[in-house]
Amino acid sequence: MTSLARALAPVAIFLAMATSVPVKAQDYADVPLAKLQETAASEHPSALYVLASRLFDTGARSDAVFWYYAGQLRYRIHLQCNPDLAPDGDPALFGALSEVIGNEINRYAFGDVEALAGTLEAVVEWDEATENPINPREKCPEAHMEVVSGLQDLRGYLLENVDLIRDEREQAGLDNTW
Repeated sequence: MTSLARALAPVAIFLAMATSVPVKAQDYADVPLAKLQETAASEHPSALYVLASRLFDTGARSDAVFWYYAGQLRYRIHLQCNPDLAPDGDPALFGALSEVIGNEINRYAFGDVEALAGTLEAVVEWDEATENPINPREKCPEAHMEVVSGLQDLRGYLLENVDLIRDEREQAGLDNTW
């Protein structure tokens, strides 16, 4: 699936079904890639997913993995900081983006479990060092700590189960390389 189609599919499905639109959702597919790379961290978390998808299709796959997980972290924080969002709004868009974009990126990312674990660590460090204007840490510190802790737990699981994950991928006919 091309980047544009992958990035737009969840948005199109979401808009067709949604009765409410996320506060800052917009179409990032038309934003030049260089501009998106400069601004995505300060935009709605969906921008990070689109950035990941577009990078993946340019061949910058390890960068795509980073931005996908940065998007996951920021979107999960957004949802926890705003628990009263309409279910057919941001929660639905998060699910659609995670499924459509995440499926292909994760298939690649889990090919090198140690590299993925390192990327997760880098995402946490990036988040700590990068302002989140959509959901500032001060607005909901508990949500931030919980989401970061979940990502760190995933990292720990990966490192504890490297051989198991590799074996399962081999049995499924998937590569274990980046």
